[in-house]
Amino acid sequence: MAKDRIDLTNQFLIAMPGMADEAFAGSVIYMCEHNDKGALGLVINKPISLTLGNLFEKVELSLPHDELAATPVFYGGPVQTERGFVLHEPLDAEGGHYSATLAVPGGLEMTTSRDVLEALSNGAGPKKLLVTLGYSGWAAGQLEEEIGRNGWLTVDATPEIIFDTPIEDRYERALALLGVDPRMLSMDAGHA
Repeated sequence: MAKDRIDLTNQFLIAMPGMADEAFAGSVIYMCEHNDKGALGLVINKPISLTLGNLFEKVELSLPHDELAATPVFYGGPVQTERGFVLHEPLDAEGGHYSATLAVPGGLEMTTSRDVLEALSNGAGPKKLLVTLGYSGWAAGQLEEEIGRNGWLTVDATPEIIFDTPIEDRYERALALLGVDPRMLSMDAGHA
């Protein structure tokens, strides 16, 4: 059975129209980890009312760049919503590392330790990043079941959609990676 397992690490999960779970309706999720124990991802297209400037004030750090202070913080998902997750480009060897970083095979890095925020406060740190509060998690087999019920589409992730695409365009741009027009999607699963 293990050979049939899908691995959605470094892919986008795109919510199908009619997603019943309001937390995920209209979401694009970057998958940081997917294995036989479950899955973990971060929603990349749902900003909350908090900015990085507000967040840094709360953790008693300063931000050297005003444009960074105005950057929105995102709703990463319904799990551990009081905890921060920083999705960023991989650091090179000279860039060092952070104490709690998950390197996504073939993709980005996700850091949960304060040292990434301290680096940003000192004018260093990753150049491209997305900060979320909370994450999206699934138990073993749960995500596969949701995909089987026509809840999600999947496609290889691209950093450009996460870091360079306007927030309001990320859903359609992720679908475009599949060649799909959102107006053509049906909420009903097809059965032969």
